[in-house]
Amino acid sequence: MSDVGLIAVVLLACAVLVLVGAEWPRLSQRFGAPAWAARSRRKRKERLQLIRGAEENDDFAKSVERDLDNLPVIEERDDRSRR
Repeated sequence: MSDVGLIAVVLLACAVLVLVGAEWPRLSQRFGAPAWAARSRRKRKERLQLIRGAEENDDFAKSVERDLDNLPVIEERDDRSRR
């Protein structure tokens, strides 16, 4: 291989390294760990299913109302009478 061919290969390799270095932030966003985690989370969310139960909501609402009714109530005091 001649000296000109060797210099051309070295210059081409340097150009590729400069290009990868310049595009590294964009490449790391697309193929890096945060992007992988986002894709993984998106795939897990796609498999989720919403289950609706009308009976459970009524029972829950009734139990909340019952608990609120059973809470102790403290009457407000008039703070002006102490002054």
